[in-house]
Amino acid sequence: MSTESHTIDTLLEESRTYPPSDEFTSQANVKDATIYAHAAKDPIAFWEEQARHLSWSQPWSQALDESEAPFFKWFLGGKLNACYNCLDRHVEAGLGSRTAVICEYEPGDHRTYTYDDALAEVCRIANALKALGVQKGDRVCVYMPMTAELCFTMLACARIGAAHSVVFGGFSPDSIAERVNDAGAKVIVTADGGWRRGKVVELKRMVDEALALGCPTIERVLVLERLGNSAKYNGGTWVEGRDVSWTQLVNAQSEDCPCEPMDSEDLLFILYTSGSTGKPKGIMHTTGGYLTGVNATSRWVFDLKPTDIYWCTADCGWVTGHSYIVYGPMSNAATLLVYEGSPDFPDKDRFWRIIEKHRATILYTAPTAIRTFMKWGTHYPEQCDLSSLRLLGSVGEPINPEAWVWYHKFIGGRNCPIVDTWWQTETGNIMISPLPGLTTAKPGSATRPMPGISAAIMSEEGETLAEVSGHVEKPESSIGGILAVNKPWPGMLRGIWGDPERYINTYWSRFKGKYFPGDGVKLDEDGFLFLLGRVDDIMLVAGHNISTMEVESALVDHPAVAEAAVIGKTHEIKGQGICAFVTIKSEFEVTDTLIGDLKHHVGTKIGPIARPDDIILTAELPKTRSGKIMRRLLRDIAEGRELGDTTTLGDPSVVAALRDKYENTEG
Repeated sequence: MSTESHTIDTLLEESRTYPPSDEFTSQANVKDATIYAHAAKDPIAFWEEQARHLSWSQPWSQALDESEAPFFKWFLGGKLNACYNCLDRHVEAGLGSRTAVICEYEPGDHRTYTYDDALAEVCRIANALKALGVQKGDRVCVYMPMTAELCFTMLACARIGAAHSVVFGGFSPDSIAERVNDAGAKVIVTADGGWRRGKVVELKRMVDEALALGCPTIERVLVLERLGNSAKYNGGTWVEGRDVSWTQLVNAQSEDCPCEPMDSEDLLFILYTSGSTGKPKGIMHTTGGYLTGVNATSRWVFDLKPTDIYWCTADCGWVTGHSYIVYGPMSNAATLLVYEGSPDFPDKDRFWRIIEKHRATILYTAPTAIRTFMKWGTHYPEQCDLSSLRLLGSVGEPINPEAWVWYHKFIGGRNCPIVDTWWQTETGNIMISPLPGLTTAKPGSATRPMPGISAAIMSEEGETLAEVSGHVEKPESSIGGILAVNKPWPGMLRGIWGDPERYINTYWSRFKGKYFPGDGVKLDEDGFLFLLGRVDDIMLVAGHNISTMEVESALVDHPAVAEAAVIGKTHEIKGQGICAFVTIKSEFEVTDTLIGDLKHHVGTKIGPIARPDDIILTAELPKTRSGKIMRRLLRDIAEGRELGDTTTLGDPSVVAALRDKYENTEG
């Protein structure tokens, strides 16, 4: 093995930079670079300053308790309510008539809620939950379409002190039952159905099948009549005494429901995230620290203004929806745009039509969506008026530089800063990102840690290769390694529900005293951080640790490529060879020479060591329902192994077709 094997080889270079305009900076929420030094001088005092942006019914007596590390506690003794901070305090400040939520439904209709409306609706839902026996400390499973009622149900749970566990409305009955039983949920809130690509998603039927598998803690099921029909007649059964109509129960409730005072460390929600193997992890977030983190980062990263129409395209079944649809923006009195359906219904311009229709000013979406839009072609956004946009964001995985540039050019009209954000379900809030009025951006780079966040680049053996903060620190040469976080932060997870040992082993055993998120990272010569994907996605090729993300970015740099997924496969000489699954843009023709051209392009862009051994052209890549590419299944295909767990796949048929194609190509 090479003597360089303790680091990650960072071969792909990026030199293009995009500073913010003077006009944007002059009006930005954060425009003074001393915020980084101020935060670094006393991080705990800095986070206390951010916590004071919230309304507390009782102040804290101790900012941080590290006595039981890594089970850290923040703002001990403080009391507040997350729902009060997202609704009541804005209404009390005279902002009740401000638009809170614009909900665009897939069929094309929409509904607008003011903060007055939202507060009234949340109180009715909260009272309905109480009528069903939900009390402070109970867990409520939420399995709903992406509508305003989903957001309001989360806030209603927070209002009465019940922890919500939102399950994405595309998961299977097995997945629902597993999460319900692990959390010990008392009530499920669902809907008769929702819309996706013009078809009904039978949510109630999925819940019925989950309960039939055995969910002994569930007492009642509250059913929203989303489709406008009786909940009894949309694919599910109706169990008298268990199932309750939203129309009959919620609509009859009072609009007055007092907020439950919550301790800062009281549980706000459990959100399940699946690893590559094993049962899903129930990530726990508590009230005070989490709300502090998402409130502050929403203000900083998205530069929220009272005039903004802010659209995060995520679903509340994922942490992005929790942090940057509901709790972060709403605690800042933002106006949210929420969309129920698919980006390609009734046509592939739906996102751009929504922006045009509602004059959205901020768009926060995923790289996988951006690459899909690239594949569909520029004529879709070009035929829509996107001039209202002033800020773009990226979330979910590292964004390839060429996808970043496409996003900047064709969606932002070259006028919008892009905030490329890195964070996780576990971190609660954004950890690494540009500040749009302050930071010069570089395509593909999340740039630097947030104020108050201290990171490090580690070798595989645990040596600290570089300390990284918000200051621009230029190393003598680029440094590749494994990301770690040095110090606790308020929004961090408080553990894994029911499994403290797994929490320690997963996140705190790799590097002593440091949080291990599981991602590779590179610090380039200019001091920019590039996330390289999961450590599991680092390939050892002839003694060189090469990131799959860098090879994917080199492939996407080719004008014909819309998307690429790269994995390492066993190679008898090199240890691992590079195998790429590539999707071609619709306007390009697949020719016999294309694969050779792509291999040559990677070799030229990065170097011969990164030239793929195999390239498979495919119309689709296997993705989770949240849009992330499942490289684990691609490795199974390439190695000829039995496929692992496919329950989180958006379309299982994609994997079967790919396996057949790969085997035929190999043959």
